[in-house]
Amino acid sequence: MTRKCSLAAETSAGLYDQLLVTLAKSGDRKAADLLVRRWHPRLVRTARRYTGDAGLAEQLAQECWIGILRGLIGLRDPSRFAPWAFTIMRKKGADMIRASMREAERHHEPMDSSQVAQQEDRVAIAQAFAALPADQRLAAHLHFVEGLTLNEIAGVQGVPPGTAKTRIFHARRKLKAALSEKAIKPTSKEI
Repeated sequence: MTRKCSLAAETSAGLYDQLLVTLAKSGDRKAADLLVRRWHPRLVRTARRYTGDAGLAEQLAQECWIGILRGLIGLRDPSRFAPWAFTIMRKKGADMIRASMREAERHHEPMDSSQVAQQEDRVAIAQAFAALPADQRLAAHLHFVEGLTLNEIAGVQGVPPGTAKTRIFHARRKLKAALSEKAIKPTSKEI
């Protein structure tokens, strides 16, 4: 029974997002504001996982919204908003990370990518994610945290579905190994 309620909630949330996207595309600023309020926390959370830096993540989310709101008119299928938005985040994130690395090299300052967590379990999970290669880390986050499908993850990362599946498989294996060393049993919400 809970599974049906969960699916109904996901479906209604998805339909609401589609409505907001459609209205925002037609110039409805209130709908665009609602869309930003609904999606900003998810983009920040994904950006934080992608960059490993809270400050950089907030900047990245802001840059994403500029790209999303400017490009929204070109989104043909409102139901594809999530993978489309995460694709923008990935592309802008890659650009931002490269620029930050160049800036740090210019000033000879090491990049601070450590995440401060209050609970030991959260620190262990963050470290396990941080140890993953960037492509696996993003695929795992999109799958476990954001709930994107394999095909949507493949679209976000610009790879075939088989490659996305392999990235998730390897990420899951590495996360399990890293967390079992620390005797952590994460829930899917924590991952």
